[in-house]
Amino acid sequence: MIKNFFTTTYRHLWRNRLFTALNLLGLSIGISSALVISLIVYYEFSFDTFQPDHDRIYRVVIDANFNGVEGHSVGVPAPLGSAIPQELTGIEQTVPVFQFPRDATAEVRMEGDNAAKPRVFKKQKDIVFTNGDYFRLLGYEWLGGEKSNAITQPFTVVLTKSRAQLYFPDLSPVAAIGKQLTYNDMTLTVSGIVDDLDKPTDFSGKEFISLATIEASPLKDNFMMEVWNDWMAYSQLFVKLSAGHTASVIQAQLNTLYQQHNTETGRDMTLTLQPLSDVHFNPLYPSVSGRIAQRTTLYALMAVAAFLLLLGCINFINLTTAQASQRAKEIGIRKTMGSSRLQLIKQFLGETIVLTSIATIVSVLSIPVILRLFSDFIPEGLTTDLIFQPGYLLLLVLLVVAVSFLSGCYPALILSGYTPVSVLKNQVSGFTGQTRHASIRKILTVSQFTIAQFFILATVIVSQQINYSIDSEMGFDKEAVFKFDTPRDTVEAHRTQLLHAIQSTPGVELTSTGFFAPADRGMSFTNVSYHNGTEELKPTTQIRWGDENYLDVYGIKLVAGRDVLPDDSTNEILVNEQFAKEIGFQQPAEALGKFLNWNGKAVPIVGVMKDFHHQSTRSHIMPLLFEKNHGSTFHVRLKPNREGQSWSDAIAQIQKAYHSVYPDEEFNYQFVDEMIAQFYEREQATASLLTWAMSLSILISCLGLLGLATYTINTRTKEIGIRKVLGATVGSIVRLLSNDFVKLVLIAIAIASPIAWWAMNKWLADFAYRIDIQWWMFAAAGVAAVVIALLTVSSQAIRAAVANPVDSLRDE
Repeated sequence: MIKNFFTTTYRHLWRNRLFTALNLLGLSIGISSALVISLIVYYEFSFDTFQPDHDRIYRVVIDANFNGVEGHSVGVPAPLGSAIPQELTGIEQTVPVFQFPRDATAEVRMEGDNAAKPRVFKKQKDIVFTNGDYFRLLGYEWLGGEKSNAITQPFTVVLTKSRAQLYFPDLSPVAAIGKQLTYNDMTLTVSGIVDDLDKPTDFSGKEFISLATIEASPLKDNFMMEVWNDWMAYSQLFVKLSAGHTASVIQAQLNTLYQQHNTETGRDMTLTLQPLSDVHFNPLYPSVSGRIAQRTTLYALMAVAAFLLLLGCINFINLTTAQASQRAKEIGIRKTMGSSRLQLIKQFLGETIVLTSIATIVSVLSIPVILRLFSDFIPEGLTTDLIFQPGYLLLLVLLVVAVSFLSGCYPALILSGYTPVSVLKNQVSGFTGQTRHASIRKILTVSQFTIAQFFILATVIVSQQINYSIDSEMGFDKEAVFKFDTPRDTVEAHRTQLLHAIQSTPGVELTSTGFFAPADRGMSFTNVSYHNGTEELKPTTQIRWGDENYLDVYGIKLVAGRDVLPDDSTNEILVNEQFAKEIGFQQPAEALGKFLNWNGKAVPIVGVMKDFHHQSTRSHIMPLLFEKNHGSTFHVRLKPNREGQSWSDAIAQIQKAYHSVYPDEEFNYQFVDEMIAQFYEREQATASLLTWAMSLSILISCLGLLGLATYTINTRTKEIGIRKVLGATVGSIVRLLSNDFVKLVLIAIAIASPIAWWAMNKWLADFAYRIDIQWWMFAAAGVAAVVIALLTVSSQAIRAAVANPVDSLRDE
């Protein structure tokens, strides 16, 4: 019985090799896409789900409201972590996690034995200050050291196995205990070794310095361990609630505690308990070193996978039902010999399962290749090892069953429904004409091209918005300008020396020192107010700093007044047009000479800058002021590049000058236009996703259309022969055969266009400055779909039109 089934299945698939190949290709594309996307989604949603009692773990974050503008921070006041165990109940574990200030890196040095040269590891990442609860919270496995007190004493450090092997490659984990490492200028003793976490996690620590080290060293002031009214992003706090306690009750207690200690700014701040399951996904609370995954993007990926799978299934249904009459005699004979309809349904569903299984095997084998091809879009840490997880293997089985059922159920019902009398009287040909089955095939074809047309329109509109955002006028010159940072703890004379060296470099037009670029990844707010005689106005204001050359480097225009003076003793500021409007001046010149209350002093406005974008085009232009300040960031405008190599030569000389002043520091620079393009990384990823979804959906739709056209034209060969005998031209026959398919595509365009218009308007609503959806976008997408459909069917139509009518009429 089983042998007969596989023999029959093999003969049928081999006899119809073209349709088998089209079905297999369509299913393989859909299943491959679904498997890769499911790997990504499975990986992202598995972050920190392995933690013991992860549903009771929370991160303490801050939600703030500054004059109606919301703000959010993962940083909390440093003393909060030590106050909670003493003053609150209901919290089982309190885990402060501090990172090194500024760039969250440290230089690690290990003294060599027997006067050997010290080994130095620059800018080591993933170093945290924490307590023993950290290891109990995450369930680390200890390989060496006493876990109960390994991190309780000052100047001790616990390493993961990977870091221990990096620093002490010739020692076992146990032998590394007691060795010393110097972090910047602190010498620490290795007191424990733990195994690396091998599951997806946002806890990225690799080296764990005892929290007591901060209190026993000058770092106490850097980490503001006794400051309640200020905090930094690298000061995070996690808590694990005791069983039976709710987050809402503990959160209320936290805010009461916070208000008691912070009487200055605490009224505008709210401490919130963020569930651990939300840490990996919430963009409002980005970690210093963590990566945020967008839930909306993951849901969009899942939708794309579902659509591509659906297209593959529709493709299978279309081609299988179109072939129905070819199996009519087989079905009639089987029924005459005693086969029941249920047996036939099992046979046809079994054939579908075999074909789906083959497509799934091909898809699984192609996953490593796809992951390499799309490495830029694959989350770091995702590997093919996830395929062998029990949960994912179960998903594979369910996928085969679901796709087989969706693809094979309807064709099996149709094929098994033939009656032997109709078959043997050759009355089944009606199924290929204008019957309800042909109508269903047309509906399925329209569905395929509706999905493809939606992706075409979405790709066009998203690409236009990205191009508009990147190429739009920012209000300042971003071309040929790059910036780089210098160490903040160096003497001012070194920066002055470097500034003069850069300014004298051939190829450099102008140099400035300051901090942020006009539009930068970071945001910096300041408290400033203006009294208009009746009330105190406090606009939410961003700030930029720079010397007297800053505006010229970026080509920022003044619409009124003058630039700041080079005199260091001068205390004056510039504001932008939006700031002037928000304090009541419609004409920029009216704001000149007015005094603002800033930093406890009355400071005059001496100039009004033309508005420029300080963030991406998602955000409205906010009030902004500019203060003269020599900062640690250099902004360099290069001369026009006419010789191809002048910019690289200038940058090389600047790097040489940098290393002459800071020989032990890395020189990292970034062009401002590239930084602005990075504002739109999420949109560019969306555009890439849509491009691939569009391409695959068009390919699958064309496969189905090609198979359907091939079969339809083959069933009309005698009609075509008669038309040619009666005088029809090749062109008229091609138009006749193509018209039906073009009509289906036009219907798909009519259905997809309003859906795409609605969806894209929702997407564009996130941008403060956006394109208008134009009629030509729909026209271009529609023409593209029609042309693709015509190219798909034209080869078959032309082949049928130029065929000799004698060949098609010979057996009549």
